[in-house]
Amino acid sequence: MSKIRTRLFQSWFRLSRPMTLGVRAAVENEAGHVFLVRHTYMRGWFMPGGGIERGEPALDALRRELVEEAGVKLVTEPRLVSVYSNHHNFPNDHVLFYRVPWGSWEPAKATSRGEIAETAWVNPAAPPEGVTHGTRLRLEELYGGLPVSPYWAPRT
Repeated sequence: MSKIRTRLFQSWFRLSRPMTLGVRAAVENEAGHVFLVRHTYMRGWFMPGGGIERGEPALDALRRELVEEAGVKLVTEPRLVSVYSNHHNFPNDHVLFYRVPWGSWEPAKATSRGEIAETAWVNPAAPPEGVTHGTRLRLEELYGGLPVSPYWAPRT
């Protein structure tokens, strides 16, 4: 009976408190620039990444998203920078943020179909107009000395 009760509680908990998890990465080129994307379905410039599928390990999701959106194939394991709460965007959402330095990836054919409107290699100290708040904060943390926040993009 306790096994049934435990299973029911676990099922209720998952339904009542679903969590979403995503990955993003600062992919760096030889010049120290960072790769950004503009999606066709959202406004602003983002670092490449996306959602982790059910049963998919985070690194596999990152590998998949980098090939899809950036044409970047990891050849070494990236460094996890931090895990961020993204609750302002979606309740109980979290983002794992990685740094992918030059030399840890190689070019590949981007496989995204219609999802990416534009891509750019940008100076992290001078991101383009329209960069999202969360992306700007991550760039300032990695390259400008801003302390790491627990929030992807806190409400302002």
